[in-house]
Amino acid sequence: MIRSSLFALMCVFPTNLSAQHAHQDGAMPTEVGQATFASISEIVEILNNDSGTNWSKVNIDALRSHLLDMDRVTMRAEVDVTTNAKQVVFEVTASGAAVGSIQRMITAHSPMLAAETGWDVQVAETSNGMTMTITVDQNHAFLRVNGLGFFGVMTIGAHHQEHHLMIATGSNPHH
Repeated sequence: MIRSSLFALMCVFPTNLSAQHAHQDGAMPTEVGQATFASISEIVEILNNDSGTNWSKVNIDALRSHLLDMDRVTMRAEVDVTTNAKQVVFEVTASGAAVGSIQRMITAHSPMLAAETGWDVQVAETSNGMTMTITVDQNHAFLRVNGLGFFGVMTIGAHHQEHHLMIATGSNPHH
């Protein structure tokens, strides 16, 4: 009898534990999970909703590899910065798989960064990463580059989502 009374009370007065499963208003979570998974999920949804998707060219594994590169650069790279006049030099280094990720990401992003900003962006491969040198002609641009730092300048340009879609659909996003 005590058990059935406790059960009845729990049904009438939900605890925090039961309340979290009680979706009374029908609300559903919108976050699909970890960032890489969420990016892949977003692209898969776009492809599924596009009747023109050429499934023979779709390569979600290539997108995953690119997203892993992004993660390695963001989370594992070390950056030393030197400045002179209107130039900022980023020495970007790491070890292991992150070295290749740095080299692929900087090589691919530098032309887009230069086109987007008008800055002179030069890169050179090193044994443990890359050197990215950004030269500008105005003091406010120098302050911007220096303030953003390497990780900030790597985000410049509204091309990332389109870039991910191009990778997933087998197109070359780096031409």
